[in-house]
Amino acid sequence: MFGDSAEFLSRRNTPFVPPNFTISELRRAIPPELHKKSTIRGLWIGVRSVAFVAVFYYYGARIDSVTPVIAASLRLSPLLVSLLRFALWTTYWFWQGIGMAGLWCYAHEAGHGTISDSSWLNNTLGYILHTFLLTPYFAWRSTHRAHHKAVGSMERDENYVPALRSDLSLRPENVKGHAESPPQNRRQEFDYNEVFEDTPIVVLGKMLIMQLLGLQMYFVANTMGSPSYPKGTNHFSPLSPLFRRNERLGILASDIGLIFMGYLLWQYTERVGLSVFMKMYFVPYLLSNHWIVLITFLHHCDPTLPHYRKKEWSFVRGALGTVDRPIMGFIGRVFFHNVSHDHVAHHLFSSIPFYNQPKVTEHLKVVLGKHYNYDPTPCFRALYRSFTECAFVEDEGDIIFYKNMKGEAVRFLQADGSSP
Repeated sequence: MFGDSAEFLSRRNTPFVPPNFTISELRRAIPPELHKKSTIRGLWIGVRSVAFVAVFYYYGARIDSVTPVIAASLRLSPLLVSLLRFALWTTYWFWQGIGMAGLWCYAHEAGHGTISDSSWLNNTLGYILHTFLLTPYFAWRSTHRAHHKAVGSMERDENYVPALRSDLSLRPENVKGHAESPPQNRRQEFDYNEVFEDTPIVVLGKMLIMQLLGLQMYFVANTMGSPSYPKGTNHFSPLSPLFRRNERLGILASDIGLIFMGYLLWQYTERVGLSVFMKMYFVPYLLSNHWIVLITFLHHCDPTLPHYRKKEWSFVRGALGTVDRPIMGFIGRVFFHNVSHDHVAHHLFSSIPFYNQPKVTEHLKVVLGKHYNYDPTPCFRALYRSFTECAFVEDEGDIIFYKNMKGEAVRFLQADGSSP
């Protein structure tokens, strides 16, 4: 539960050779029938995802009325009644958080157009479901597509762009052959500690903020987005530099949808009370944000995988700089629609229906060999590892790797055997 996988350890502290595949070469490995979309199958999976959320809600709404009946039949003490009620609510929050995250992932697929060949149907489904989850559909679709076009690029990627050493005002690395004196080494160590405050309680607090609010912070303030945009950039203004002129009506439509959803939630709260709203919608909503951030963060933040500057970046290299993770096992496959299990294939061929991506992955693995990245490390261990080991990258170098909160990298280029 707390250990790193063999696949991750096999990459750690080993030389990296950048891949040189072409997209045509990889496309030839994929049978043409896997590109075909089935509207019936896509809609059925959507109905199933909505049904999960509805069923969870149905049983969750009965927790407070059922608990006294169970307690009376079992003659439970007041303490055990409280524990029973807490256990039932925790169970509901867990599963409804999973279910709502599943709706979000399904809407994400709609944004890629994989539900149907009908763009109208894809956008209608994506708009309704993302709006229900307080996500600006057309705004997010725009930046997410831009992310797919430039994944792994230091200059052009939209999400999880690494901080630079200079961004954090860290002292430069020691120049080889010019060792510092012990006092200077102590100052360098203090420099890292002062910036990162890597005590367990501080790290845990920062992780909780990212996991529960990271998605909304990205929408509101472009947090963990590309630093190339000016301060104040957000996903709600039609005039935001994130969007092209011809996308402005879509951004406005997203905003109107969110305002309407806010009104529905206000009416719902007026009817059932604040406590019920918090328990039935808000807590699962926060937990769904947790799963979405965890999945996307772990896809793109790994200390053994590279980022590229423009001289070395290519679409294929960027896509292969992601990693497949079997998050939540079978549950993740069913609820998250293969988005984590088959993320490499998704980045290479995002128009292929999500239900065909497992087969795409198997075909790609044959061609990619050692360049296929997979990591079954338990997700919470991987989250802590990436949060602490993916702290920043150097200002120089065309192929670069994350360094941890002590300024150490765990991967290096084979070319000269030195850290980039």
